[in-house]
Amino acid sequence: MPFDAVFRLHRRTRPDKTAIIDGDRRIDYATLDRLIDGACHALHALGVRREMLVGLGLADHAEHVIAMIALARLGAVILPMDCRWQTEEKRRFAASFEPDIVLLEPDDPALPATGWYGLSPGWITPSDMPWHDAVITDDSPLVLSLSSGTTGLPKGPRATHRQFEARFMVYWLNMGLNAQDVYVSVTPLYFGGGRAFNLAMLFAGATISVLSPRTKVGALSAHLAEIGGTVLFLVPTMIRRLLEEKPATLAFPTLRILISSGSALHPEERIAIRTQLTPNLFEFYSSTEGGGVSILTPDDCDRHPDSVGRPGFRVEVEIVDEHHAPQPPGTIGRLRYRSPASARGYWRAEDGDAFRDGWFYPGDLARLDEEGFLYLHGRAKDMIIRGGVNIYPQDIERVLRELPGIADAAVTGAPSRELGEEVAAFIVAEAIVTDDALRAHCRANLAPYKVPTIIHRLPELPRNAGGKVVKAELLKLLNPGARS
Repeated sequence: MPFDAVFRLHRRTRPDKTAIIDGDRRIDYATLDRLIDGACHALHALGVRREMLVGLGLADHAEHVIAMIALARLGAVILPMDCRWQTEEKRRFAASFEPDIVLLEPDDPALPATGWYGLSPGWITPSDMPWHDAVITDDSPLVLSLSSGTTGLPKGPRATHRQFEARFMVYWLNMGLNAQDVYVSVTPLYFGGGRAFNLAMLFAGATISVLSPRTKVGALSAHLAEIGGTVLFLVPTMIRRLLEEKPATLAFPTLRILISSGSALHPEERIAIRTQLTPNLFEFYSSTEGGGVSILTPDDCDRHPDSVGRPGFRVEVEIVDEHHAPQPPGTIGRLRYRSPASARGYWRAEDGDAFRDGWFYPGDLARLDEEGFLYLHGRAKDMIIRGGVNIYPQDIERVLRELPGIADAAVTGAPSRELGEEVAAFIVAEAIVTDDALRAHCRANLAPYKVPTIIHRLPELPRNAGGKVVKAELLKLLNPGARS
């Protein structure tokens, strides 16, 4: 059935159960379905029609969640937009995707503009007039689940109602999310993970609590205790900020599942999370285009500390060479995967080499071991070729972060006339660490050709909303006079 139809069933089978907590508000499932219908009528009055591309740039509150489900019920295609973007960012983004209608907060400075609407408080009222469109099917497009955009404007892979439900299956079967859970939402709703986990929990008949993004241990711990929160999703950047507070006791003792996704954690971070926040850590490797790839469970953290886990339910993973031929276990190559959750292409854009023969290529270099555990070795485009030798930045980044005093690190290639590329390291230091000490640490743990030639110190690394380092920004900082 289409994604929105399950809320008709929840209205009959669990009418009094709380669906959404938003501050002091409690919205039960019977009211939620009536609010979805009310939103459908209101959005239709604004001109929203089936198959229209609708930019959704609301803040993090219950009406944002309701608007997403209503757009699904209308058969529109959701184009996520971040309400925190500046006006010029919104304009540039809209010029790229050309949405038919854009929905924003009423005080958004990007207003007024033709086809852009500010949704005033109270724009949704419950309706007893059910909205139904029989033309909408499981294969109707639901959302453009935006790529991370680390090198420019993101692309919009088309995800259908059916593909989103397949993504939910991985959450339920591999991580154990269920209808009895209370999910606490602290990541932006426009962001892929923030959107998907909230919708998955409501689809299952669970309860969600929508908070503005926050990363203070005390506030999160108190809220979890107050509402009985059992599931939390955080990107690694948020987790690192929590760990900086160095909680003296286990911060989230009642949490059943903590999901980390967006970029890979490092072994020492996993240990800190399990001793300072919760032992129930699930690391989830995924992409906006293809959905979930692999899950590292709490039981596997100790045995496979460098892995991102095993493939999820109905996910096929292969490592291939440059000719797309599958490689044996232990070989580093290009990662590709396919599943019922994977998008089949981008919206109004060339697919390039991302989609091929039913497989999605996320652009990562990886290897599989004999047990089926997956290990990442950085982005294919990030790979440094120095004097004809392949160097994987993630291997160097891991060593840099192991040095006491280094809080964060990223590695890129810097152009070199002699060798093609040199190794450039960008570090965030909590204490004084000299260049000599850093290079000596690298020489003790890496081959000589992997030792950084160029070192830049930054107060923080540029990251996108998903917590991924934007290496295009780092490349701008390279000083041409420092290159070989």
